[in-house]
Amino acid sequence: MKVEEPDYAGSFTYADYMKWTVPDRMELIRGKIYKMPPAPRTVHQQVTGNLLVEIGNYLIKKRCQVFVAPFDVRLPESAQKHADKDITTVVQPDICVVCDPSKIDERGCLGAPDWIIEVLSPRTSAKDLSIKFEVYEEAGVRRL
Repeated sequence: MKVEEPDYAGSFTYADYMKWTVPDRMELIRGKIYKMPPAPRTVHQQVTGNLLVEIGNYLIKKRCQVFVAPFDVRLPESAQKHADKDITTVVQPDICVVCDPSKIDERGCLGAPDWIIEVLSPRTSAKDLSIKFEVYEEAGVRRL
């Protein structure tokens, strides 16, 4: 069955997320849908772009790779639950660095990136500093 518009009050998995055909970008955090705002403001894009260039240049000829949103990061609740039906958190950080190539696949990153950067903006900072920060810590994203 093809789901066109999810029931935003429900609880979902990555398997559900992959079926949605709505044009909005969304993140799935602990099974709950969070709609992402429209395209970020210019200053947000400038900061993200400048950081991406600096990090990308630093990582040339190194094992780690840098990715920029939109890029799905699937965060399983446990090391044993990697099936789409078991994953309830899929986020799209502004920038992430992954040093373990086995975590990268054609759909993004499966597991905690080594480094995540969220460029704060008025529309998303409350969620980024609370809910997403907690999820990143629980998933094992390293603190610098």
